[in-house]
Amino acid sequence: MLFEYSLTTQREHFYDITSDVRDAIAKSGVTSGLVTIYSPHTTAGITINENADPDVVHDLLLGLGKAFPNYREFRHMEGNSTAHLKASTMGTGATVIIEQGKPLLGIWQSVYFCEFDPPRKRRFYVKIIGT
Repeated sequence: MLFEYSLTTQREHFYDITSDVRDAIAKSGVTSGLVTIYSPHTTAGITINENADPDVVHDLLLGLGKAFPNYREFRHMEGNSTAHLKASTMGTGATVIIEQGKPLLGIWQSVYFCEFDPPRKRRFYVKIIGT
């Protein structure tokens, strides 16, 4: 089963979409299988990381900003080459095991939609595969 979700982003940030992933699993009725979360955007990504301390997201964004500064030499006419670099580093998706009708995430883990080129209207897909 495929589910589509949307969000409007206002700033460069990691948006917690774990509740949407749980929602899709519940709607699917699948109790054991896999869930894949996918972003069809070239300046946004999906990742799994810590949810307990908001400073982790801050530090990830800070580190990515330092790793990928905006160089004058970039040629991309839209001026968002750093967003493309960050998105390529994060990747477009993540896969999580479903067990007992729930995503098998660690106690401190959440699924994040990573926005690198705000503001935008974005969408992401959640694909459920039962076993």
